Amino acid sequence: MKKWIIVIIVISIAISIIQVVYKIASVSDLYNGMKAYNKQDYEKASELYQKACDGGDAPGCTELGQMYFEGKWVKQDYQKASELFDKACNGNIGTNSAAGCLRLGLMYIDGEGVQQDYAKSFKLLQKACDGSDADADVGCSTLGASYATGKGVKQDYKKASELFEKACDADVGSGCFRLSRSYACGEGVKQDLIKANQLVSKACDLNYTDGCVLAKHGIRSSDCQ
Repeated sequence: MKKWIIVIIVISIAISIIQVVYKIASVSDLYNGMKAYNKQDYEKASELYQKACDGGDAPGCTELGQMYFEGKWVKQDYQKASELFDKACNGNIGTNSAAGCLRLGLMYIDGEGVQQDYAKSFKLLQKACDGSDADADVGCSTLGASYATGKGVKQDYKKASELFEKACDADVGSGCFRLSRSYACGEGVKQDLIKANQLVSKACDLNYTDGCVLAKHGIRSSDCQ
């Protein structure tokens, strides 16, 4: 009996070591894929992202999905992109990707590669916002927009402004821009045009284009119409 227990423990340890090695290789493929992409070697990048994704690396699936979405080297294919984003978000492969959830959520809003479904989009954006990678705060900003418009969830300006503030505090330009409207229009917060314009300027400083456009003349309460 003890012999079998030892054998099972040894096998379990061996499997764990193999999984760790496999994961390290996948992360390496992702890193090298990003380097190739930045050098505009899209063919090599797509091959490395595919290897990373096949190796259980969720960000690898996300990056490959984005290439299919944009049609970079590979033929543009929204359905394939949505499948890869879904794998990154929901595929239980290592750490799920907030970016995958975010991008799939946006596809459900626009009906690209999937049937338009605001309720599904809301759930995906919530998962993105709850994530731990760099795109989680962008997910919170986009989730706030769902609350502000009432698409997929009951309209709630207060909740929207809280999510915009969370994103803005994390230096997400879209979060600051959307929060500026909340203050300009008094949606979920007390109307404050001075703060609204400060937020527009911050959005511009964070290279958010719409913020820079609006910062030229300043945000006014009339912009809420």
